[in-house]
Amino acid sequence: MEAETNNQDAVTDDWAQALEEQASSAREEDANDSAPDFETANAPVKSSSAGSGSVQDIQMVLDIPVQLSVELGRTKVPIKHILQLAQGSVVELDALAGEPMDVLINGYLIAQGEVVVVNEKFGIRLTDIVTPSERMRRVSRG
Repeated sequence: MEAETNNQDAVTDDWAQALEEQASSAREEDANDSAPDFETANAPVKSSSAGSGSVQDIQMVLDIPVQLSVELGRTKVPIKHILQLAQGSVVELDALAGEPMDVLINGYLIAQGEVVVVNEKFGIRLTDIVTPSERMRRVSRG
């Protein structure tokens, strides 16, 4: 049991180190860029008319779990091909090697990113965040 806890701590430390490296490189880019940093741009704005009720409303939803998935690619195949699949079969996807992968929350595209490997585990580094207006446009279309 203790060995499992130590292993989890080591994995957590590896991810923390990878995230810190990403954050430091992002800070260097931000120093050269005139755009506001992510934390400042997305910080909650306190309004005197809203009061503390709005903050409490937000706090209520912060712990609601959502399904985050990363999509490598898609394809459409007839059922007869699915029935012929066996161990070792290859299914061609519509995505090209090196293309950014879609990051979905409850099935809705929110970002794109690239695969990273830390301590033999996969992760995704976000390279593009879908704007709220673009998300709304996609939801209304589909």
